[in-house]
Amino acid sequence: MKKRDIPKSLRIWFIIHFIIDMLFAIPLLFFSAWTLNLFGFSLENLLFARLVGAALIGIGGASFLVRDKPKNVYLTLIDLKILWSLAAILAIIWSIIEGAPKTTWLFLAIFVGFSIVWQYYKIKLK
Repeated sequence: MKKRDIPKSLRIWFIIHFIIDMLFAIPLLFFSAWTLNLFGFSLENLLFARLVGAALIGIGGASFLVRDKPKNVYLTLIDLKILWSLAAILAIIWSIIEGAPKTTWLFLAIFVGFSIVWQYYKIKLK
């Protein structure tokens, strides 16, 4: 499969995804307490903030690494992104119901937005 099999817009979305993930991942991993405090979250267990940061580095980094790969690689990573975003949406909604800080709505909006993008391209590439 050739590079032209992937819409340029999807390649751009992968780079955007990489940048946004890194903007959240690096502070979560290296400045966990400061980042959680900034968004109004509890500082009781920094391990989970660091794990989220690590997950974001993994999935965001993969977006960067596959930017020039063939269609089958994109489809596999889109499947992963859809699973990740839907699971995150469920977790975020559950947390909102249990009284998470108002900033949680920002994270819900980000995950919903990306989920829509990935599902659109999954359909488009099939």
